[in-house]
Amino acid sequence: ETDELGAAAISPVHDEKNGFHVKSLHATILKQLGFDPNRLSYFFGGLDQKLVGVEHVEPIHEIIA
Repeated sequence: ETDELGAAAISPVHDEKNGFHVKSLHATILKQLGFDPNRLSYFFGGLDQKLVGVEHVEPIHEIIA
């Protein structure tokens, strides 16, 4: 679901109706590769950066077989 212009998503959190956020997809891919997406970080610009962002993110368990 997007705003009236179609430029931005209204609800970025995942649920059955609205789908999944891209960060959840990244977390799922990292989990399947054997990485913990919430602990994997790299040092850049004086800060530790994470590939899935600063907030805790869960993989999409529904698509993992």
